[in-house]
Amino acid sequence: MSRYIPYPPYVDRMPVDISAAFGDEKPAGKHGFLRAEGEEFRFEDGTLGKFWGVNFNGGACFPDHDYAHKVATRLSQAGCNVVRFHQLDAQWDTPNIFAFTKGKRLSSTRTLDPKSMEALDYLIYALKEEGIYCYLDMLTYRHFKEEDGVENYHLLQDKGRPWCIIDPKMIELQKEFCTQLWEHYNPYTGLCYKDDPVFILTEIVNEEDLFVNSGIKKSDYNPSPYHENMFREMFRDWLEAKGLEYDWQDCDLYAPDDILIEFKIAVTEKYYDEMYAHIRSLGVKIPITGTNWIKTAASTKAEEKMDFTDGHHYFYDWKWGNRERSCMNRGCTAAPYIFPNLGKRTIAGKPFFVSEWDMPWPNAYRAEGALYYASVGALQNWSGFTVHTYAYSCLLDKMNVLGRELSGPVAGVPYREGIFSVWNDPAKFGLFYHAALITRRGDVSPANKKYAAYTTRLAKTCVEPFQDLLERCQIRGVFEDEKPEGYDEIIDETERVPREDPGRIQSDNGQLWRDLKKQLAGIDTPRTKAVYGFFGNTRRAASNFVNPVDYGVKLHGLSVDCKTDFAVIALSSLTDEPIEHSKSMLLSTIGRARNTGAQFDGEKMLELGHAPIVAEVIDATISLKTSRGDKLKVWGVNAEGFYAGQLPTTYENGVLTFRVGDEDNPAPYYLIVED
Repeated sequence: MSRYIPYPPYVDRMPVDISAAFGDEKPAGKHGFLRAEGEEFRFEDGTLGKFWGVNFNGGACFPDHDYAHKVATRLSQAGCNVVRFHQLDAQWDTPNIFAFTKGKRLSSTRTLDPKSMEALDYLIYALKEEGIYCYLDMLTYRHFKEEDGVENYHLLQDKGRPWCIIDPKMIELQKEFCTQLWEHYNPYTGLCYKDDPVFILTEIVNEEDLFVNSGIKKSDYNPSPYHENMFREMFRDWLEAKGLEYDWQDCDLYAPDDILIEFKIAVTEKYYDEMYAHIRSLGVKIPITGTNWIKTAASTKAEEKMDFTDGHHYFYDWKWGNRERSCMNRGCTAAPYIFPNLGKRTIAGKPFFVSEWDMPWPNAYRAEGALYYASVGALQNWSGFTVHTYAYSCLLDKMNVLGRELSGPVAGVPYREGIFSVWNDPAKFGLFYHAALITRRGDVSPANKKYAAYTTRLAKTCVEPFQDLLERCQIRGVFEDEKPEGYDEIIDETERVPREDPGRIQSDNGQLWRDLKKQLAGIDTPRTKAVYGFFGNTRRAASNFVNPVDYGVKLHGLSVDCKTDFAVIALSSLTDEPIEHSKSMLLSTIGRARNTGAQFDGEKMLELGHAPIVAEVIDATISLKTSRGDKLKVWGVNAEGFYAGQLPTTYENGVLTFRVGDEDNPAPYYLIVED
């Protein structure tokens, strides 16, 4: 029988503060500007740049001063060191960068609202003081207005997609916006944005290209004859310059023909080159990428000259309307392949960053997400992650339930009311501690062997090698049939590298594994150890079932005997010492989390529920090898950060053993400390 305990969120604090585990990293920017060096980011003083953090969406980017300090402190305590400012320019946000409040009609998007900028300035200052860096978006959801001078502005979707890549007027407006932002002076930091090393990354356009499903998919966009004619005439001129013959007048511009793909790559590269040169001319020093869209290999190839590549990935399969709402109940440990689509966004020789990821509520098994993403990213030597999203607004004390940050849909999109918000979710944000340590501190090491996956199918995707190797070896994409320097092997885009045991995925450094039969996963490193998945359960993906068995798990120096059917059990040293010798460790035991009174019929949500948020109590016996003897004490920590009680322990033959989740002191977190 499952037991749940209240786990209310607090806007200004986390139960445990792990910021000291990363040393003195305040203020952000103390190492100088970030730059790309090979496949890694490094600051000017040589410090490696690894980042774990969140997106702030829309209105969350423009808080009052009090909230700015609270959220910066809370993020730092959770181990975050980066915030991506996303959807700043969306007109449905309140505030947004063009209007601090709703009511006054805007006829132009060429002026930044001074109140919005003041709030953003102060937020950047507060984050900087807490050691948190900023990833600044340029074009995401800007809705062009009458006085902007864009033809057919009233027919265009947000950001003028996809014509913002080709229309000279929209490109001119994008340059103007970049100038306004990067040359903006922040009175709280005393620096213009372009001169402040708190900014580490930027992108030219969010989730946009000319290759949706191997071409411009006409049904995805409102018709704009003006822009379609412009695009066709650009194609004509390109053909003439190349000395090629093609029926440019009557051809289907949306077809995935090789010649059209080559043209679209050339157009995209020209757009990126022009925007990149403008941003650099302003004095911006940090790495710049084009976009973060994952549809075809062509969109990645168009970014070969960018400083880094960026990708987005979500683990879900939900239908989220105003009335019917459902989300798959499936964990990462149940799937043979999770995110090969991220792999195809990588390019050998360049850093890679994931600026959006999520395994969103109400998936009952979403607690697996943070550790899985972080550990595989570290194995691949990717540079970091920001989850989508921390929140859409700053009114977080008004809505203290999962999945409902706001009173209803935003811009007619029901999922924006809060299913992506992580700030109050113990099953997601509650595990950021360990994900941050894995990513920032490098607790999971990069894999030993490096593969390059060669692709020529630009209208398709190079997926097969990534499916096989992402959790075993390092792998990045290439577009030339030549093994890059520092790589062990180059393989073809369709080549498979099968596992010896089809039911088990194991990294070549021995630090990660997933057992597809038991649906369990492990992380086994000197400073972080974790097991997560399904312990003796009977329910599995689709209609597959596993007979209930006792899934006791043994790692190096850690044994877990879990009686709860689903759990994430993670242990990290909070010092530089390995777990075996550490005097301070954090143990997290988290599984399902839900609103009180929530009701589901399978994957369909019947009732959202109400406050307080509750977390399932995990019942497990932990055996830990330690040189600290019986000096270590195990304290439960409640949601408010108080010690909930000391657990009884035994110490024999160098092993400390204790049980979590008993009747007296149930808690999601336990500090194991030598007093």
